[in-house]
Amino acid sequence: MAARYVAIIMDGNARWATERGLPVLEGHRVGAQTLKQTVRDAVKLELLELTVYAFSTENWTRPRWEVDGLMKMFAELIESETPELHEEGVRMRFIGRREGVSDDLRSRMNWAEEKTAGNETMTLYVAFNYGGRAELVDAARRFGEGDEDEFAKFLYAPEMNDPDILIRTSGERRLSNYLLWQSAYSELIFTDTLWPDFGEADLRAALEEFDARERRFGAR
Repeated sequence: MAARYVAIIMDGNARWATERGLPVLEGHRVGAQTLKQTVRDAVKLELLELTVYAFSTENWTRPRWEVDGLMKMFAELIESETPELHEEGVRMRFIGRREGVSDDLRSRMNWAEEKTAGNETMTLYVAFNYGGRAELVDAARRFGEGDEDEFAKFLYAPEMNDPDILIRTSGERRLSNYLLWQSAYSELIFTDTLWPDFGEADLRAALEEFDARERRFGAR
């Protein structure tokens, strides 16, 4: 079965910039353009859901100038890209804690979700101020009694399908607190490509690798 639900850890922006003698924020800017193109590639390849790790709960510990630059860039991207994504039929959902996010940015996130709510071509889940452990803690606080399926209803986006594939760029081989519940049986694919250099060929290669694997979900 072809993969239809893909998650990505977009890693390597800072390293890409450093290797070229550029400011770190320039790496993030180029990485943002890579994400823009990857969304279009995902639509072209008929993916139904794409989930990307944009900003983790741990990223707040980065230098203030970097965090402030990322927040400004994120707000600008929502403003500029949402109308085009809407025209292409992409539904946007932000998963993560909204507390601690500025009122302006939270307002833009809400606007993007509302504007694209009826779209059905593909759903783009943006994990922002997101941590897998934080998601489980938040769900546990709201959970009463029940089984695994009942618990899943209290996750940030209970309608999200578990990713078929979880891709991480830049050569690192760990989950970094990303989609801990949802990726229980995801196929993990690691590539040495730095995120700003990630292209359609890399995405296609990951999908082809998935097709070649045999998924057992714990069975023999």
